[in-house]
Amino acid sequence: MNPKLLSDQLGLLLDVLETGSFSAASRRHPLTPSAVARRIDSLENALGSQLFIRSTHAVRATPAGLAFAERARRVVAELRLARAEAASLSDAPEGLIRVDAPAAFGRRHLAPVIADFLVVYPGLDVQLHLIDSFVDMQGSNLGKVDLVLRAGQMADTRLVATPLASMVRIACASPAYLKRRGAPTHPRELSEHDGLDWEGLAPPFAWRFELDGQLQSYRPQRIRMSANNAEALVCGALAGLGIAHLPTWLISEYLLRGELLPLFCEKGLPKPETTGIYALRLEQQASSRSRLLLEYLKVRFSPVPPWDLALQSDLGWQ
Repeated sequence: MNPKLLSDQLGLLLDVLETGSFSAASRRHPLTPSAVARRIDSLENALGSQLFIRSTHAVRATPAGLAFAERARRVVAELRLARAEAASLSDAPEGLIRVDAPAAFGRRHLAPVIADFLVVYPGLDVQLHLIDSFVDMQGSNLGKVDLVLRAGQMADTRLVATPLASMVRIACASPAYLKRRGAPTHPRELSEHDGLDWEGLAPPFAWRFELDGQLQSYRPQRIRMSANNAEALVCGALAGLGIAHLPTWLISEYLLRGELLPLFCEKGLPKPETTGIYALRLEQQASSRSRLLLEYLKVRFSPVPPWDLALQSDLGWQ
């Protein structure tokens, strides 16, 4: 099979698994829901195994589908990298790529990936500028950089946004706090607890939980500490001051070590937010160097980000 066709077919499978429906997956491709269903049927026939259980409301992966999807993710990632590397070797890319990114995300996740990228492409250089603001686009250096990484809703119509990673937010607290105050079993019980919250403009999905198919807002009544920086809220949570509601890219390492405990995750990871982490550029900025780095970041951060895969594997979540 043509490598690109294989990548597209497996990518479609992963989109159906992630979104839970043929309709939602079709919106990511120039396909109708019925065309998506036919392609999944064709893939199942070729494998001789049922990958999904269909119902009128959702599409759910079978155990065989989940096992196949894990291998499909690795195959898709390798195919994308292979295509990107083949293109780079033919053109011998050289030059500087300037990247602006949030400090916390940059230190934890972006800098290690860029280091790997530069090993693969010795002719390229990256100037990485880490800043404290994660959402605010005002005053950014868009004219002076090639790529800007941001999270959340994108309001600036001047920008071309490339999705890099989904974002999941979890309520969490330290073992000491939960031992002292008890663990809430439902988000509505948050009002009985101390919390750590954003000062000023909070992310749109902070303290919102999906219940009965709808997003509902619940938050602690007493805020022991507020800050305009997510890492400061992590410090407060680790110190046992209260419950925080933070993205997994920020807290996965503490969850894996047991320094923070997840709340309301009996069924596994919550659904990703409708917004995520994006690479932004001005429409006229589309150098081959930038496109090469974009492709590399997409492979490393999607379809399921590595920090969420680690949580799924080590904590037994799906």
